Amino acid sequence: MGACLGACSLLSCASCLCGSAPCILCSCCPSSRNSTVSRLVFTSFLLLGVLVSIIMLTPSVESQLHKLPWVCEGAETPSIVQGHIDCGSLLGFRAAYRMCFAMAAFFFLFTVLMICVRSSRDPRAAIQNGFWFFKFLILVGITVGAFYIPDGSFSKIWFYFGVVGSFLFILIQLLLLIDFAHCWNQRWLGKAEECDSRAWYAGLFFFTLLFYALSIGAVTLLFIYYTHPGTCHEGKIFISLNIVFCVCVSIVAVLPKVQEAQPNSGLLQASVVTLYTMFVTWTALSNVPDQKCNPHLLTQLSNETVLAGPEGYETQWWDAPSIVGLVIFILCTLFISVRSSDHRQVNSLMQTEDCSVTLDQQQQQVAAFESRVFDNEQDGVTYSYSFFHFCLVLASLHIMMTLTNWYRPSEMHKMISTWTAVWVKICASWAGLFLYLWTLVAPLLLPSRDFS
Repeated sequence: MGACLGACSLLSCASCLCGSAPCILCSCCPSSRNSTVSRLVFTSFLLLGVLVSIIMLTPSVESQLHKLPWVCEGAETPSIVQGHIDCGSLLGFRAAYRMCFAMAAFFFLFTVLMICVRSSRDPRAAIQNGFWFFKFLILVGITVGAFYIPDGSFSKIWFYFGVVGSFLFILIQLLLLIDFAHCWNQRWLGKAEECDSRAWYAGLFFFTLLFYALSIGAVTLLFIYYTHPGTCHEGKIFISLNIVFCVCVSIVAVLPKVQEAQPNSGLLQASVVTLYTMFVTWTALSNVPDQKCNPHLLTQLSNETVLAGPEGYETQWWDAPSIVGLVIFILCTLFISVRSSDHRQVNSLMQTEDCSVTLDQQQQQVAAFESRVFDNEQDGVTYSYSFFHFCLVLASLHIMMTLTNWYRPSEMHKMISTWTAVWVKICASWAGLFLYLWTLVAPLLLPSRDFS
Protein backbone atom coordinates (compact mmCIF):
# COMPACT_ATOMS: atom_id res chain seq x y z
CA MET A 1 0.00 0.00 0.00
CA GLY A 2 2.86 2.36 0.82
CA ALA A 3 4.44 1.64 -2.54
CA CYS A 4 1.21 2.47 -4.35
CA LEU A 5 0.77 5.74 -2.45
CA GLY A 6 4.41 6.65 -2.99
CA ALA A 7 4.23 6.06 -6.73
CA CYS A 8 1.10 8.16 -7.01
CA SER A 9 2.74 10.86 -4.91
CA LEU A 10 5.58 11.12 -7.42
CA LEU A 11 3.04 11.40 -10.22
CA SER A 12 1.23 14.14 -8.35
CA CYS A 13 4.47 16.07 -7.75
CA ALA A 14 5.18 15.95 -11.46
CA SER A 15 1.70 17.25 -12.19
CA CYS A 16 2.24 20.08 -9.69
CA LEU A 17 5.25 21.21 -11.67
CA CYS A 18 3.18 21.19 -14.84
CA GLY A 19 0.49 23.23 -13.10
CA SER A 20 -2.71 21.79 -14.58
CA ALA A 21 -4.48 18.54 -15.34
CA PRO A 22 -3.46 18.22 -18.98
CA CYS A 23 0.22 18.41 -18.07
CA ILE A 24 0.04 15.01 -16.41
CA LEU A 25 -0.58 13.30 -19.73
CA CYS A 26 0.89 15.94 -22.04
CA SER A 27 3.68 13.68 -23.27
CA CYS A 28 1.50 10.69 -24.14
CA CYS A 29 -1.83 12.33 -25.06
CA PRO A 30 -1.14 15.12 -27.57
CA SER A 31 -4.17 16.96 -28.94
CA SER A 32 -6.47 15.83 -26.14
CA ARG A 33 -9.47 17.62 -24.70
CA ASN A 34 -8.98 19.22 -21.31
CA SER A 35 -12.32 17.82 -20.14
CA THR A 36 -11.35 14.25 -20.98
CA VAL A 37 -7.92 14.41 -19.33
CA SER A 38 -9.35 15.83 -16.09
CA ARG A 39 -11.91 13.05 -15.85
CA LEU A 40 -9.26 10.43 -16.50
CA VAL A 41 -7.08 11.73 -13.67
CA PHE A 42 -9.99 11.80 -11.22
CA THR A 43 -10.88 8.26 -12.30
CA SER A 44 -7.27 7.21 -11.68
CA PHE A 45 -7.71 8.43 -8.09
CA LEU A 46 -10.76 6.19 -7.78
CA LEU A 47 -8.99 3.18 -9.29
CA LEU A 48 -6.02 3.75 -6.98
CA GLY A 49 -8.41 3.60 -4.02
CA VAL A 50 -9.92 0.41 -5.40
CA LEU A 51 -6.45 -1.11 -5.71
CA VAL A 52 -5.62 -0.19 -2.11
CA SER A 53 -8.94 -1.70 -0.96
CA ILE A 54 -8.18 -4.95 -2.77
CA ILE A 55 -4.70 -5.03 -1.22
CA MET A 56 -6.26 -4.57 2.22
CA LEU A 57 -8.36 -7.67 1.65
CA THR A 58 -5.25 -9.82 1.17
CA PRO A 59 -4.27 -12.02 4.15
CA SER A 60 -0.79 -10.51 4.58
CA VAL A 61 -2.18 -7.00 4.98
CA GLU A 62 -5.05 -8.17 7.20
CA SER A 63 -2.53 -9.45 9.73
CA GLN A 64 -1.01 -5.96 10.05
CA LEU A 65 -4.33 -4.23 10.64
CA HIS A 66 -4.51 -5.46 14.25
CA LYS A 67 -2.38 -2.45 15.25
CA LEU A 68 -5.10 0.07 14.38
CA PRO A 69 -7.20 1.44 17.28
CA TRP A 70 -10.62 0.42 15.97
CA VAL A 71 -9.77 -3.25 15.37
CA CYS A 72 -11.80 -5.87 17.23
CA GLU A 73 -12.93 -3.59 20.04
CA GLY A 74 -14.76 -5.78 22.47
CA ALA A 75 -14.61 -8.77 20.17
CA GLU A 76 -13.86 -12.28 21.26
CA THR A 77 -11.17 -14.54 19.89
CA PRO A 78 -11.49 -14.95 16.12
CA SER A 79 -13.65 -17.94 15.34
CA ILE A 80 -16.42 -19.18 13.14
CA VAL A 81 -19.89 -19.19 14.64
CA GLN A 82 -23.00 -20.47 12.87
CA GLY A 83 -21.38 -20.27 9.46
CA HIS A 84 -20.41 -16.60 9.83
CA ILE A 85 -16.92 -15.18 10.18
CA ASP A 86 -15.89 -13.21 13.25
CA CYS A 87 -13.82 -10.06 13.78
CA GLY A 88 -10.37 -11.53 13.33
CA SER A 89 -11.01 -12.33 9.68
CA LEU A 90 -12.96 -9.12 8.97
CA LEU A 91 -10.08 -6.68 9.23
CA GLY A 92 -9.72 -6.35 5.46
CA PHE A 93 -13.47 -5.89 5.12
CA ARG A 94 -13.57 -3.09 7.68
CA ALA A 95 -10.48 -1.44 6.17
CA ALA A 96 -12.12 -1.51 2.73
CA TYR A 97 -15.15 0.24 4.27
CA ARG A 98 -12.91 3.05 5.51
CA MET A 99 -10.99 3.37 2.27
CA CYS A 100 -14.20 3.63 0.26
CA PHE A 101 -15.60 6.09 2.82
CA ALA A 102 -12.56 8.30 2.22
CA MET A 103 -13.02 8.16 -1.55
CA ALA A 104 -16.74 8.93 -1.27
CA ALA A 105 -16.04 11.88 1.05
CA PHE A 106 -13.34 13.19 -1.30
CA PHE A 107 -15.58 13.10 -4.38
CA PHE A 108 -18.58 14.44 -2.43
CA LEU A 109 -16.47 17.46 -1.48
CA PHE A 110 -15.94 18.20 -5.18
CA THR A 111 -19.59 17.46 -5.94
CA VAL A 112 -20.59 20.34 -3.68
CA LEU A 113 -17.70 22.58 -4.75
CA MET A 114 -18.40 22.27 -8.49
CA ILE A 115 -22.14 22.98 -8.47
CA CYS A 116 -23.22 25.27 -11.34
CA VAL A 117 -19.84 25.60 -13.07
CA ARG A 118 -20.81 26.73 -16.58
CA SER A 119 -17.47 27.13 -18.36
CA SER A 120 -13.71 26.93 -17.84
CA ARG A 121 -13.73 30.69 -17.20
CA ASP A 122 -15.27 30.04 -13.80
CA PRO A 123 -12.50 30.23 -11.14
CA ARG A 124 -13.62 26.87 -9.77
CA ALA A 125 -12.85 25.25 -13.14
CA ALA A 126 -9.15 25.80 -12.39
CA ILE A 127 -9.61 23.68 -9.26
CA GLN A 128 -11.31 20.99 -11.33
CA ASN A 129 -8.53 20.91 -13.92
CA GLY A 130 -5.46 21.58 -11.78
CA PHE A 131 -3.82 21.52 -8.33
CA TRP A 132 -3.51 17.72 -8.47
CA PHE A 133 -0.78 17.47 -5.87
CA PHE A 134 -2.94 19.22 -3.29
CA LYS A 135 -5.95 17.10 -4.26
CA PHE A 136 -3.91 13.99 -3.66
CA LEU A 137 -2.84 15.29 -0.26
CA ILE A 138 -6.49 15.93 0.62
CA LEU A 139 -7.40 12.37 -0.40
CA VAL A 140 -4.54 10.93 1.67
CA GLY A 141 -5.52 13.07 4.67
CA ILE A 142 -9.16 11.95 4.51
CA THR A 143 -8.03 8.33 4.17
CA VAL A 144 -5.77 8.52 7.23
CA GLY A 145 -8.54 10.17 9.24
CA ALA A 146 -11.04 7.50 8.15
CA PHE A 147 -8.90 4.78 9.69
CA TYR A 148 -9.18 6.47 13.07
CA ILE A 149 -12.97 6.54 13.09
CA PRO A 150 -14.15 4.48 16.10
CA ASP A 151 -15.82 1.32 14.94
CA GLY A 152 -19.05 1.47 16.95
CA SER A 153 -21.98 1.82 14.53
CA PHE A 154 -19.87 3.14 11.65
CA SER A 155 -19.83 -0.05 9.57
CA LYS A 156 -23.52 -0.75 10.11
CA ILE A 157 -24.60 2.78 9.16
CA TRP A 158 -22.20 3.03 6.23
CA PHE A 159 -23.53 -0.29 4.92
CA TYR A 160 -26.90 1.33 4.22
CA PHE A 161 -25.22 4.27 2.49
CA GLY A 162 -23.50 1.67 0.33
CA VAL A 163 -26.81 -0.04 -0.44
CA VAL A 164 -28.39 3.17 -1.74
CA GLY A 165 -25.30 4.29 -3.65
CA SER A 166 -24.79 0.91 -5.23
CA PHE A 167 -28.44 0.79 -6.32
CA LEU A 168 -28.02 4.09 -8.16
CA PHE A 169 -24.69 3.10 -9.70
CA ILE A 170 -26.20 -0.11 -11.09
CA LEU A 171 -28.65 2.11 -12.98
CA ILE A 172 -25.80 4.32 -14.20
CA GLN A 173 -23.94 1.24 -15.44
CA LEU A 174 -27.01 0.24 -17.44
CA LEU A 175 -27.28 3.73 -18.93
CA LEU A 176 -23.63 3.56 -19.97
CA LEU A 177 -24.17 0.16 -21.57
CA ILE A 178 -27.21 1.48 -23.45
CA ASP A 179 -25.14 4.44 -24.63
CA PHE A 180 -22.29 2.17 -25.70
CA ALA A 181 -24.62 -0.17 -27.61
CA HIS A 182 -26.35 2.81 -29.24
CA CYS A 183 -23.05 4.29 -30.47
CA TRP A 184 -21.88 0.87 -31.58
CA ASN A 185 -25.06 0.23 -33.56
CA GLN A 186 -25.02 3.70 -35.14
CA ARG A 187 -21.40 3.50 -36.24
CA TRP A 188 -21.69 0.06 -37.78
CA LEU A 189 -24.87 1.02 -39.62
CA GLY A 190 -23.06 4.09 -40.90
CA LYS A 191 -20.14 1.95 -42.05
CA ALA A 192 -22.54 -0.40 -43.83
CA GLU A 193 -24.09 2.51 -45.75
CA GLU A 194 -20.73 4.08 -46.60
CA CYS A 195 -19.09 0.86 -47.79
CA ASP A 196 -22.28 -0.66 -49.19
CA SER A 197 -21.26 -3.92 -47.52
CA ARG A 198 -23.38 -6.49 -45.75
CA ALA A 199 -20.48 -7.52 -43.53
CA TRP A 200 -21.35 -4.77 -41.04
CA TYR A 201 -24.95 -5.95 -40.86
CA ALA A 202 -23.69 -9.51 -40.36
CA GLY A 203 -21.48 -8.30 -37.51
CA LEU A 204 -24.40 -6.61 -35.76
CA PHE A 205 -26.53 -9.71 -36.23
CA PHE A 206 -23.76 -11.95 -34.87
CA PHE A 207 -23.22 -9.96 -31.68
CA THR A 208 -26.95 -9.56 -31.11
CA LEU A 209 -27.40 -13.31 -31.44
CA LEU A 210 -24.35 -13.91 -29.20
CA PHE A 211 -25.68 -11.69 -26.41
CA TYR A 212 -29.09 -13.33 -26.51
CA ALA A 213 -27.45 -16.78 -26.52
CA LEU A 214 -25.37 -15.83 -23.48
CA SER A 215 -28.53 -14.57 -21.76
CA ILE A 216 -30.33 -17.85 -22.42
CA GLY A 217 -27.32 -19.76 -21.13
CA ALA A 218 -27.26 -17.57 -18.02
CA VAL A 219 -30.94 -18.23 -17.37
CA THR A 220 -30.35 -21.97 -17.68
CA LEU A 221 -27.44 -21.90 -15.24
CA LEU A 222 -29.42 -19.77 -12.78
CA PHE A 223 -32.22 -22.30 -12.72
CA ILE A 224 -29.74 -25.16 -12.30
CA TYR A 225 -27.57 -23.71 -9.50
CA TYR A 226 -29.88 -21.29 -7.68
CA THR A 227 -33.19 -23.15 -7.68
CA HIS A 228 -34.32 -26.61 -6.62
CA PRO A 229 -37.62 -28.48 -6.93
CA GLY A 230 -39.98 -27.65 -4.09
CA THR A 231 -37.87 -24.79 -2.71
CA CYS A 232 -36.12 -21.53 -3.72
CA HIS A 233 -39.44 -20.01 -4.80
CA GLU A 234 -38.14 -16.45 -4.59
CA GLY A 235 -35.30 -17.22 -7.01
CA LYS A 236 -37.68 -18.83 -9.49
CA ILE A 237 -39.96 -15.79 -9.38
CA PHE A 238 -37.11 -13.32 -9.83
CA ILE A 239 -35.62 -15.20 -12.79
CA SER A 240 -39.00 -15.70 -14.46
CA LEU A 241 -40.06 -12.07 -14.06
CA ASN A 242 -36.80 -10.76 -15.50
CA ILE A 243 -37.11 -13.11 -18.46
CA VAL A 244 -40.61 -11.78 -19.17
CA PHE A 245 -39.50 -8.15 -18.79
CA CYS A 246 -36.51 -8.64 -21.10
CA VAL A 247 -38.71 -10.25 -23.75
CA CYS A 248 -41.13 -7.32 -23.51
CA VAL A 249 -38.48 -4.62 -23.97
CA SER A 250 -36.96 -6.58 -26.86
CA ILE A 251 -40.34 -6.64 -28.60
CA VAL A 252 -40.91 -2.94 -27.95
CA ALA A 253 -37.46 -2.09 -29.39
CA VAL A 254 -38.45 -3.39 -32.85
CA LEU A 255 -42.04 -2.12 -33.00
CA PRO A 256 -42.68 -0.10 -36.19
CA LYS A 257 -43.74 3.03 -34.27
CA VAL A 258 -40.58 2.92 -32.14
CA GLN A 259 -38.39 2.30 -35.19
CA GLU A 260 -40.03 5.24 -36.94
CA ALA A 261 -39.36 7.56 -34.00
CA GLN A 262 -35.86 6.17 -33.35
CA PRO A 263 -34.33 4.49 -36.40
CA ASN A 264 -31.14 3.62 -34.50
CA SER A 265 -32.93 1.60 -31.82
CA GLY A 266 -32.87 -2.14 -32.31
CA LEU A 267 -32.15 -5.56 -30.93
CA LEU A 268 -28.45 -4.91 -30.30
CA GLN A 269 -29.26 -2.50 -27.47
CA ALA A 270 -32.00 -4.79 -26.22
CA SER A 271 -29.62 -7.77 -26.19
CA VAL A 272 -27.05 -5.81 -24.16
CA VAL A 273 -29.73 -4.76 -21.67
CA THR A 274 -30.97 -8.35 -21.45
CA LEU A 275 -27.50 -9.73 -20.77
CA TYR A 276 -26.80 -7.08 -18.12
CA THR A 277 -30.16 -7.80 -16.46
CA MET A 278 -29.24 -11.48 -16.24
CA PHE A 279 -25.91 -10.50 -14.67
CA VAL A 280 -27.63 -8.35 -12.03
CA THR A 281 -30.05 -11.23 -11.37
CA TRP A 282 -27.07 -13.55 -10.89
CA THR A 283 -25.42 -11.21 -8.39
CA ALA A 284 -28.74 -10.85 -6.55
CA LEU A 285 -29.21 -14.59 -6.22
CA SER A 286 -25.61 -14.93 -5.01
CA ASN A 287 -26.68 -13.01 -1.87
CA VAL A 288 -29.72 -15.12 -0.97
CA PRO A 289 -29.24 -16.08 2.72
CA ASP A 290 -30.18 -19.71 2.16
CA GLN A 291 -27.51 -22.34 1.69
CA LYS A 292 -29.83 -24.56 -0.38
CA CYS A 293 -30.49 -21.78 -2.91
CA ASN A 294 -27.08 -20.08 -2.92
CA PRO A 295 -23.87 -22.03 -3.57
CA HIS A 296 -21.80 -18.86 -2.90
CA LEU A 297 -23.03 -18.41 0.67
CA LEU A 298 -20.27 -18.57 3.29
CA THR A 299 -20.41 -21.84 5.21
CA GLN A 300 -18.61 -23.60 8.02
CA LEU A 301 -16.58 -25.65 5.58
CA SER A 302 -13.04 -24.35 6.00
CA ASN A 303 -11.83 -25.78 2.72
CA GLU A 304 -14.44 -23.72 0.82
CA THR A 305 -14.66 -20.38 2.53
CA VAL A 306 -11.96 -20.04 5.16
CA LEU A 307 -8.30 -20.95 5.25
CA ALA A 308 -6.81 -21.70 8.65
CA GLY A 309 -3.50 -19.88 9.07
CA PRO A 310 -1.00 -19.43 11.89
CA GLU A 311 -2.62 -16.12 12.90
CA GLY A 312 -6.26 -17.15 12.66
CA TYR A 313 -8.79 -17.30 9.90
CA GLU A 314 -8.54 -15.50 6.58
CA THR A 315 -11.68 -14.76 4.62
CA GLN A 316 -12.11 -15.85 1.01
CA TRP A 317 -14.37 -13.05 -0.30
CA TRP A 318 -13.73 -13.46 -4.00
CA ASP A 319 -16.30 -15.39 -5.95
CA ALA A 320 -17.33 -15.33 -9.61
CA PRO A 321 -20.06 -12.62 -9.28
CA SER A 322 -17.64 -10.31 -7.44
CA ILE A 323 -14.89 -10.74 -10.02
CA VAL A 324 -17.21 -10.12 -12.98
CA GLY A 325 -18.76 -7.18 -11.15
CA LEU A 326 -15.30 -5.67 -10.56
CA VAL A 327 -14.42 -5.95 -14.26
CA ILE A 328 -17.69 -4.30 -15.33
CA PHE A 329 -17.16 -1.59 -12.71
CA ILE A 330 -13.69 -0.73 -14.04
CA LEU A 331 -14.89 -0.61 -17.66
CA CYS A 332 -17.87 1.60 -16.79
CA THR A 333 -15.83 4.05 -14.72
CA LEU A 334 -13.32 4.39 -17.56
CA PHE A 335 -16.19 4.90 -20.01
CA ILE A 336 -17.57 7.68 -17.80
CA SER A 337 -14.22 9.44 -18.19
CA VAL A 338 -13.95 9.29 -21.98
CA ARG A 339 -17.56 9.16 -23.19
CA SER A 340 -18.80 11.78 -25.62
CA SER A 341 -22.18 10.63 -26.77
CA ASP A 342 -24.68 11.74 -29.39
CA HIS A 343 -27.58 9.95 -27.67
CA ARG A 344 -29.81 12.85 -26.59
CA GLN A 345 -31.73 11.04 -23.84
CA VAL A 346 -28.64 9.46 -22.30
CA ASN A 347 -26.90 12.84 -22.38
CA SER A 348 -29.88 14.34 -20.57
CA LEU A 349 -29.80 11.65 -17.89
CA MET A 350 -25.98 11.75 -17.53
CA GLN A 351 -25.75 15.58 -17.55
CA THR A 352 -23.44 15.75 -20.58
CA GLU A 353 -23.55 17.72 -23.82
CA ASP A 354 -23.81 16.33 -27.32
CA CYS A 355 -20.44 15.51 -28.81
CA SER A 356 -19.40 17.98 -31.46
CA VAL A 357 -16.30 17.64 -33.57
CA THR A 358 -16.85 20.79 -35.62
CA LEU A 359 -16.98 23.19 -32.67
CA ASP A 360 -13.40 22.57 -31.59
CA GLN A 361 -11.96 21.30 -34.86
CA GLN A 362 -9.82 24.38 -35.47
CA GLN A 363 -8.66 24.42 -31.86
CA GLN A 364 -7.84 20.72 -32.06
CA GLN A 365 -5.75 21.21 -35.20
CA VAL A 366 -3.72 23.94 -33.48
CA ALA A 367 -3.28 21.73 -30.43
CA ALA A 368 -2.17 18.80 -32.58
CA PHE A 369 0.42 21.01 -34.25
CA GLU A 370 1.74 22.16 -30.87
CA SER A 371 1.38 18.66 -29.31
CA ARG A 372 -0.58 19.81 -26.29
CA VAL A 373 -3.91 19.41 -24.54
CA PHE A 374 -6.40 22.14 -25.38
CA ASP A 375 -9.21 23.77 -23.42
CA ASN A 376 -12.52 22.90 -25.09
CA GLU A 377 -14.77 24.37 -22.40
CA GLN A 378 -14.28 28.13 -22.71
CA ASP A 379 -17.78 28.62 -24.12
CA GLY A 380 -19.40 25.95 -21.96
CA VAL A 381 -18.59 22.75 -20.10
CA THR A 382 -19.05 19.47 -21.97
CA TYR A 383 -20.16 17.64 -18.84
CA SER A 384 -21.53 18.55 -15.43
CA TYR A 385 -18.56 18.71 -13.07
CA SER A 386 -20.78 18.20 -10.06
CA PHE A 387 -22.69 15.25 -11.52
CA PHE A 388 -19.44 13.60 -12.63
CA HIS A 389 -18.12 13.68 -9.08
CA PHE A 390 -21.46 12.44 -7.79
CA CYS A 391 -21.11 9.44 -10.12
CA LEU A 392 -17.70 8.78 -8.57
CA VAL A 393 -19.28 8.98 -5.10
CA LEU A 394 -21.75 6.30 -6.18
CA ALA A 395 -18.92 4.31 -7.76
CA SER A 396 -17.01 4.38 -4.45
CA LEU A 397 -20.07 3.03 -2.62
CA HIS A 398 -20.72 0.40 -5.29
CA ILE A 399 -17.17 -0.96 -5.23
CA MET A 400 -17.34 -1.09 -1.42
CA MET A 401 -20.38 -3.35 -1.65
CA THR A 402 -18.83 -5.40 -4.45
CA LEU A 403 -15.56 -6.04 -2.60
CA THR A 404 -17.41 -7.09 0.56
CA ASN A 405 -19.94 -9.17 -1.42
CA TRP A 406 -22.83 -7.15 0.10
CA TYR A 407 -22.43 -8.88 3.47
CA ARG A 408 -23.79 -6.83 6.36
CA PRO A 409 -21.78 -6.39 9.59
CA SER A 410 -23.63 -7.56 12.70
CA GLU A 411 -23.41 -6.55 16.33
CA MET A 412 -21.22 -9.57 17.10
CA HIS A 413 -18.45 -8.56 14.63
CA LYS A 414 -19.76 -11.07 12.11
CA MET A 415 -20.67 -10.84 8.46
CA ILE A 416 -24.14 -11.99 7.46
CA SER A 417 -25.96 -12.17 4.17
CA THR A 418 -29.42 -10.59 4.18
CA TRP A 419 -32.36 -10.21 1.84
CA THR A 420 -31.59 -6.48 1.65
CA ALA A 421 -28.90 -7.02 -0.96
CA VAL A 422 -31.15 -9.35 -2.96
CA TRP A 423 -34.07 -6.92 -3.11
CA VAL A 424 -31.84 -3.93 -3.89
CA LYS A 425 -30.29 -5.67 -6.89
CA ILE A 426 -33.56 -7.08 -8.17
CA CYS A 427 -35.26 -3.70 -7.86
CA ALA A 428 -32.28 -2.10 -9.61
CA SER A 429 -32.69 -4.53 -12.51
CA TRP A 430 -36.39 -3.64 -12.77
CA ALA A 431 -35.67 0.09 -12.59
CA GLY A 432 -33.00 -0.29 -15.26
CA LEU A 433 -35.41 -2.08 -17.59
CA PHE A 434 -37.93 0.70 -17.01
CA LEU A 435 -35.32 3.35 -17.88
CA TYR A 436 -34.47 1.54 -21.10
CA LEU A 437 -38.15 1.21 -21.94
CA TRP A 438 -38.54 4.94 -21.32
CA THR A 439 -35.76 5.77 -23.81
CA LEU A 440 -37.75 3.78 -26.38
CA VAL A 441 -41.26 5.12 -25.83
CA ALA A 442 -40.51 8.69 -24.69
CA PRO A 443 -40.66 10.12 -28.25
CA LEU A 444 -44.10 8.54 -28.66
CA LEU A 445 -45.49 9.66 -25.31
CA LEU A 446 -44.05 13.18 -25.53
CA PRO A 447 -44.31 14.13 -29.22
CA SER A 448 -43.89 17.84 -28.48
CA ARG A 449 -40.32 17.33 -27.26
CA ASP A 450 -37.31 16.94 -29.54
CA PHE A 451 -35.78 13.45 -29.18
CA SER A 452 -34.03 13.41 -32.55
